[in-house]
Amino acid sequence: MPRPTAAQLAYGTATVLVSTIAMLLLSQTSTGVGVAVICAAALALGLLVALTVPAPSRRGRHAATRAKAPGSAAGPADTTAAARVSAPRTAAAEHPVHH
Repeated sequence: MPRPTAAQLAYGTATVLVSTIAMLLLSQTSTGVGVAVICAAALALGLLVALTVPAPSRRGRHAATRAKAPGSAAGPADTTAAARVSAPRTAAAEHPVHH
């Protein structure tokens, strides 16, 4: 399981804090059971929000250039103009949809 990003942590934390305060103020509960239920619901909502924030994709145009080490020995085929021209990309290949 990948580590959560800073955006996921920030959105999840903000959701938990805001939803807890809002639900406590709106319900005006003072019992321990009521506060526990509200806190559990706020944590579940914060987890849901944190998991639905899209994670940054490591695939893309710059991923291949980062993988190459600078100063690596390139063969003679890499120096030709035909080798430097990349294949045309479709819009779907540039922006994959993650579900």
